[in-house]
Amino acid sequence: MMYWIVFALYTVVETITDLTLAWFPLYYELKIAIVIWLLSPYTRGASLIYRKCLHPLLSSREREIDEYIVQAKERSYETMVNFGKQGLSIAATAAVTAAVKASVSSSSEH
Repeated sequence: MMYWIVFALYTVVETITDLTLAWFPLYYELKIAIVIWLLSPYTRGASLIYRKCLHPLLSSREREIDEYIVQAKERSYETMVNFGKQGLSIAATAAVTAAVKASVSSSSEH
C-alpha cells in the first residue's frame, strides 16, 4: 500500500513537472531513475518516502481524513437514494404512459 500511495503522489508531481520541466536535459532519464529507485527492493525508495514524509503528515491529519470519509459515505448514500427515487419516478411515468397508449389504441380499435 505504501508504494501505491507514493506512486500516486509521484504521478501528480510528474503531471506538473511534465508541463514545466520537460525541456530540461536528461529529464526523462531522471524520471526513469526515480521510478526504479521507488520500485527497487534494495533502495526501498517508496517505503523511505512514505515513512519519512507521508506517514507523519497523514497521521497528523487522521481525524480530518476520517471525518471526510464519513461525510463522503453519507453523501453517497443520499445520492444513491435520490437516484433510486428518480429512477422509480421515470419507470412509473413510463409505465403509465405505456398503459395510456395501450388503452387509447385498444379503445380506438373498438
